[in-house]
Amino acid sequence: MESVYFAYFSALWLGILTSISPCPLATNIAAITYISKEVSEVKTVFINAMLYALGRTVTYLVVGVLIIAGIYSIPSVSLFLQRYMNILLGPILIIAGMLLLEMINIGNFGFGSDARKVAKGGGYWGSGFLGIIFALSFCPISAALFFGSLIPLAAKYNSSIIMPSAYGAGTGLPVILFAILLSFGVSAAGRIFDKLYQFEKWARKITGAIFILIGIYYILTYIFEIDISVI
Repeated sequence: MESVYFAYFSALWLGILTSISPCPLATNIAAITYISKEVSEVKTVFINAMLYALGRTVTYLVVGVLIIAGIYSIPSVSLFLQRYMNILLGPILIIAGMLLLEMINIGNFGFGSDARKVAKGGGYWGSGFLGIIFALSFCPISAALFFGSLIPLAAKYNSSIIMPSAYGAGTGLPVILFAILLSFGVSAAGRIFDKLYQFEKWARKITGAIFILIGIYYILTYIFEIDISVI
């Protein structure tokens, strides 16, 4: 049971780390700045940010549910994962860790370059739409965290709702925080942004190193069947 709660916390942490990674964080700031311009009321800015964050959260939840539920709805795939998930998890975590450490790189994919134009004039609905579009615009780091870490973790525990929800909530927390800071002034938000950038750099490296170590543990334990506890 404790391992399940740790997995839930891990999903939340992966969401937070995704949101403060350079590419998503820059996107979040640009989006919130865009949806907040020409708005003088702090309440309206906060509602826009909440809906933007909700759009991101719901998108990750829906994608996670579709992938996990889809996997386990196919009996042959479900049986395969139940038998080999621990074996597959080792190499997957190592690859995800290498991506986080920028030892390997993949190109940006997704869409969203014209999202702000489409959302222009959409009001509150436009804010939610931006959240959905930018959530689907994966960069290498966010792709590694979501597809390479969150999805295998959720598949391991057959959690198609709670873990994607925790991940989505994690992606929304820094967004809401930045919106609050933005309401107090751009200079305050800028200082926090600089601190977040430094924190993210070290947090990503530590998380990537942990992923690689855990991946090595899974490989030694489940592929080579070495009892690490006796070493």
